[in-house]
Amino acid sequence: MNSSPCMVWLPADHRLMGDHGHQMPFLLLGDKYARAVKVGAECQPVMFPLADAGQIPELLPLVDGVMLTGSPSNVHPSHFDEDVADPSLPLDPVRDSLTLALIKACVHEGVPLLGICRGFQEINVALGGTLHQRVHEVPGRMDHRESKTAPFEVQYAPSHPIRLVPGSVFETWAGGPEVMVNSLHGQGISKLAPGLDALAHAPDGQVEAVAVQGARTFAYAVQFHPEWRCWENPFYTAIFQAFGKACRQRRSLRLQAADLARHTPA
Repeated sequence: MNSSPCMVWLPADHRLMGDHGHQMPFLLLGDKYARAVKVGAECQPVMFPLADAGQIPELLPLVDGVMLTGSPSNVHPSHFDEDVADPSLPLDPVRDSLTLALIKACVHEGVPLLGICRGFQEINVALGGTLHQRVHEVPGRMDHRESKTAPFEVQYAPSHPIRLVPGSVFETWAGGPEVMVNSLHGQGISKLAPGLDALAHAPDGQVEAVAVQGARTFAYAVQFHPEWRCWENPFYTAIFQAFGKACRQRRSLRLQAADLARHTPA
């Protein structure tokens, strides 16, 4: 029983792919996210293809953590009462319908939760916050987007510093009050959700890291991309190590509960 792996659920992206006018639906998960869970958190990444919100009660008890990945797609702005500002940008309403409900379930059930980029934005929206659809057009804000034509090593290289709230876990993981991170996003938090605390900010004031208030376990999200070669960056490594530790603690409790249930008379 104790040899079973610690499992982390990574919801898939839903995307049409193909050429010559022929496209088919695909379920996608970026290698870098799965690899960060496998190597950085030392857990087994898992997917539940075609899972929907109605299946969360039966699927969530099977895993020890949830990680919401970044994606080319954006959260549909209807979830924060806005119209689509740029119709050319991709959306993924099927993912929205799962992840926004999954976030609330993780918080309620005490399941470790890590959000990255889109996942960070999903958590803010799910808990009642709003997003800037085009941060670079907000007065006083920087352009946080990457150069799409640059090599990936350049796109994911440290881009700007973030200031960490004194005494926060992020300051502990970074080993100081400020740390450099990458920047690959066009959207960002506008109104912070009532259930979140901002724990890091970019030089322009943009929120870069949050914590779920009153969470019983690991429940953090970041706007940057710590999954990128996380084993090469001590700050990114610390984030995934802490996430993995929380998932293993969840696994231990889950197995204890299962063992107790087996030995309890009906």
